[in-house]
Amino acid sequence: MNLKKHIPNLITLGNLFCGTIATIFAVEGDFVFAGLFVLLGILFDFFDGFAARLLNVSGELGKQLDSLADMVTSGVVPGIIVYKLLVENTSGLYDFNEFNYLPFVGLLLTLGACYRLAKFNIDTRQSDSFIGLPTPAMSLFIISLPLIQEYSTVEFAQNLIGNNYFLIAITLLLTYLMNAELPLFSLKFKEYSIKKNMVKYLFLLVSLLLIIFLQYISIPLIIIFYVVLSVISNFRKKETV
Repeated sequence: MNLKKHIPNLITLGNLFCGTIATIFAVEGDFVFAGLFVLLGILFDFFDGFAARLLNVSGELGKQLDSLADMVTSGVVPGIIVYKLLVENTSGLYDFNEFNYLPFVGLLLTLGACYRLAKFNIDTRQSDSFIGLPTPAMSLFIISLPLIQEYSTVEFAQNLIGNNYFLIAITLLLTYLMNAELPLFSLKFKEYSIKKNMVKYLFLLVSLLLIIFLQYISIPLIIIFYVVLSVISNFRKKETV
């Protein structure tokens, strides 16, 4: 039995394990631990691919398993978090016997993530870059929202997250971006020269500075910067062709 080929899959299962725990915490409204386990799951998601390339054992099973794990960590959990935020924002606005449909809008993120992951598995264009926003990026954006609301001292940001129109708009936008025909760069490095990886190094540098100075608020800003930088990079590439 070749144990080496199972190492990446075991790491992927670590992602699924973290996502399952994050789901439990999200349902219970403990967004700090939900966010922590989503972050751990995303780290496992990064290292399973790294391990597969390092050990040269990538295969179809690992590809399918990776998407199934991502569906929980970066699909189910974000949908539940937005659902819970919408429930909190609308509490007291409805009669006791009136059913509140609005929070279920948050589950569009789960549906959008599922559709994106299914497309990713059959799309041969996404080996070195992405078409549409990756589900882990969407998930990071969402898990930051309750943390900003709870711990940020920026009142404007707190008020935004407490606004249902904002949450619904973010839900619709992220669901669209995950499935849009929008080329986005990947952080995979084939080699490390500054000239050929200028966009990636710029992104990492700006992201580090944002994290240092803005903490939780930096997370959605980094995701926005990632999309904007990709669009600018694509535009410049078209100009040089």
